[in-house]
Amino acid sequence: MGQSAEFGKFLKVMRARLSPEDAGALGSTGSRRVPGLRREEVARLSGVSTDYYTRLEQGRNIHPSKAVLDSVARALRLDAGEQAHMMDLLAHCANSAAGPGPVQKVRPAIRQLLDAVGDVPAMVLGRRTDVLAANRMANLLFTDFTSLPSAERNLTRWLLLDTRAGTLFRDWKTVAAEAVGSLRMDVGRHPNDPQTNQLVGELAVHSEHFRQWWAGHRVATRSAGTIRLHHPLVGDLELNFETLGLPDDADQHLRVYSAKAGSPSSDALTLLSSFGEAGPAEVLQPEPARRDDS
Repeated sequence: MGQSAEFGKFLKVMRARLSPEDAGALGSTGSRRVPGLRREEVARLSGVSTDYYTRLEQGRNIHPSKAVLDSVARALRLDAGEQAHMMDLLAHCANSAAGPGPVQKVRPAIRQLLDAVGDVPAMVLGRRTDVLAANRMANLLFTDFTSLPSAERNLTRWLLLDTRAGTLFRDWKTVAAEAVGSLRMDVGRHPNDPQTNQLVGELAVHSEHFRQWWAGHRVATRSAGTIRLHHPLVGDLELNFETLGLPDDADQHLRVYSAKAGSPSSDALTLLSSFGEAGPAEVLQPEPARRDDS
């Protein structure tokens, strides 16, 4: 499927989620056979003809101006991440033959940095939310990513298919949905990638949650926030995270987790750090992929 078709599907899903009242399209008449706005309503709010907007949704080979795209984004009430994703879907052509992308490598200096931060969990995320590197504390806090087969070192895959991730994260649905949204953003920037297609297919087969979130074209760009955990060894933690772009590779990000100084969560991290690698890492080893998580 061409990227223009994906662009059209995205517009259609965004249109379906809005009510006329939410979008300020009051004054439309007639019964509504489909949820959300009609095409003519989005066209009117965007200042374009219904025929032109229809061709956008149908994935026709047209080249809308930035002004038109901005108007459509406003009409559909897209947030900044959704608007960026919409632009990605247009900017990156998927008509070229599929082929494996370059292997992502973490620079030695970044690996040294991961080790140098000591008791602070940190990891490097790459394309497809792959975990390219993780320090000892990240492996103890989550799971020992370094011991997994390379094809399974993926944050979204782990969150959705390892049942222990569901018990570790107290707000699992929020965290997992955001990971799926990050994966969706990557698909927009790098369409037609064979490894991504394989990952999406695997998750679609084994996770009902993934199928629902993926069908909703959810995107996520949150680079900072808070996670709440219940760790089997040290109990409850509340950690802040920051995700920092790495200048030498736009597709690599350093994610660091930290606790407020003097807090119970800080004490829990200190206790976790005191364990040897073998003990805690084994506690959180991944279980077989769940077959039905609905």
